[in-house]
Amino acid sequence: MEYREEEYLMISGIQHFKFCRRQWALIHIEQQWAENVHTVVGELMHKKAHDPDLTEKRKDVLITRALPVSSRMLGISGECDVVEFHKKDEGVKLHGHRGFYEIYPIEYKKGKPKESEEDILQLVAQSMCLEEMFSATISEGALFYGETRRRETVKITEELKHQVEDMVKEMHQYYERRYTPRVKYGKHCNACSLKEICMPKIGKMSSVKCYINQALEDI
Repeated sequence: MEYREEEYLMISGIQHFKFCRRQWALIHIEQQWAENVHTVVGELMHKKAHDPDLTEKRKDVLITRALPVSSRMLGISGECDVVEFHKKDEGVKLHGHRGFYEIYPIEYKKGKPKESEEDILQLVAQSMCLEEMFSATISEGALFYGETRRRETVKITEELKHQVEDMVKEMHQYYERRYTPRVKYGKHCNACSLKEICMPKIGKMSSVKCYINQALEDI
């Protein structure tokens, strides 16, 4: 199955979906958004990485920024923060450049490496788009974190690709139904910029009346 361009979902949504399906739906289906310190820091980091005029070449490495990517098979599109093309004996041909190049995507993130996989899966999705666009195989990429100031190597495995495929399929199903799932309140809710919009604690109440009574008791 191939998706039409008007059906494409945002690659960045994979990170939201993995973190919290309700957060993803609020942002990508209901078009709701709110800033907090975490989102602002993240945006500042990406402003530097997402400058399409900062294409450069360092010896045998061609570096591009804000590279648009998409996949008809997955039905997703977006931009890669940085993609390095390393000159190798085997790889892909690039217009206007001699030789062959190996593709190496790099995603910029604030903070430090997470225990969860949302950043990894977003990078894998970008790699899958690049593989489809260039008819290439990408075995490795990297995540660059603002707090540690170094790259974390990510192996692009078949298992991770299958996770992305399953997740994107579920995202399309939710989007087609315009379905916003309920949420289970947890510690991760405290760091979410949509906490006041989502009101996750409502899901723990047996009724709206219980929620109002609890709110009055907290005053």
